[in-house]
Amino acid sequence: MKTIEKIVKFLSDYFAVLVILAAGAAYFNPPPFKAIVPFIPQLLGLVMLGMGLTLTKDDFKAVFERPRDVVVGVLLQFVIMPLLGLLIAVTIGMSPELAAGFILVGCVPSGTASNVMTYLAKGDVALSVTVSSLTTLIAPFLTPYLFLWLGGKFIPVDATALLIDIMKIVLVPIIAGVILRQLFSATVQKFVKIVPLISVLAIIAIVAAVVGASASRLAAVAGIVFIGVILHNLGGYLVAYIVARKLCGMSEYKARAISFEVGMQNSGLGAALAMVHLSPVAALPSAVFSVWHNISGPSLAGWWAKRTPDVEAVKGQPGVKQ
Repeated sequence: MKTIEKIVKFLSDYFAVLVILAAGAAYFNPPPFKAIVPFIPQLLGLVMLGMGLTLTKDDFKAVFERPRDVVVGVLLQFVIMPLLGLLIAVTIGMSPELAAGFILVGCVPSGTASNVMTYLAKGDVALSVTVSSLTTLIAPFLTPYLFLWLGGKFIPVDATALLIDIMKIVLVPIIAGVILRQLFSATVQKFVKIVPLISVLAIIAIVAAVVGASASRLAAVAGIVFIGVILHNLGGYLVAYIVARKLCGMSEYKARAISFEVGMQNSGLGAALAMVHLSPVAALPSAVFSVWHNISGPSLAGWWAKRTPDVEAVKGQPGVKQ
């Protein structure tokens, strides 16, 4: 297990670099990576199964202990990022499929990496874990109709098909993971440290598959996608922090958690849905988001951590999900 932990740490530390290398390989030699495309939903299902295996009752304590904070986090997640995606797409003047891709990545739930970033930033980890878990469970019922409302202005959207796929990709694996943890707790506990390894490799494979599938058109849209993703991600951090801190009166530590919850998306889910229901080009915003938020997240977390010498604010909080 120590060897696996070292591998997980290496992959986590160099995740962004490894994704960029895989994407580069896929761009210059697409065929092997295109072969991964049909398996994208299954790869993401593995990630969600891993999340289910790590979920505990403690992850939802904040729902009952401080429901207002949780409601604010969930609402901001499903309001700020979808509307920012739409605003950026319209302002930059994107093609319909790229615009739909940006809106879709805005409509998916929080990414679990937000828990780690909140911890590193000395934010409210318990709130972060609860919000990301809850938005993931709510997403199958909310994401399809949010996307229909906003994305339907650009392309035809089958909300029912989206709902069914998100149920299969997200909800079913998570529930299966929770059940397995309950039935085989001791066994699951032994192998739970492998979960981050599987998750990281799956996301790298998904990004490479998206790039391989869209390689022929990537050069033409790369600039606009990168600019849009950076604006989307940084805008999410900033708007969420300001709303949480100034308008909702949250503490600095809660506002940091909400900022990461809103700004960091489950871009793997966005890529999987775009590949199945839209096009490889529409999946590019999600693929680039996977790389970029793993650069911006640690940078912001490090900056915040340096501005918080008092570590008492995070003592007693539950451990983060890896």
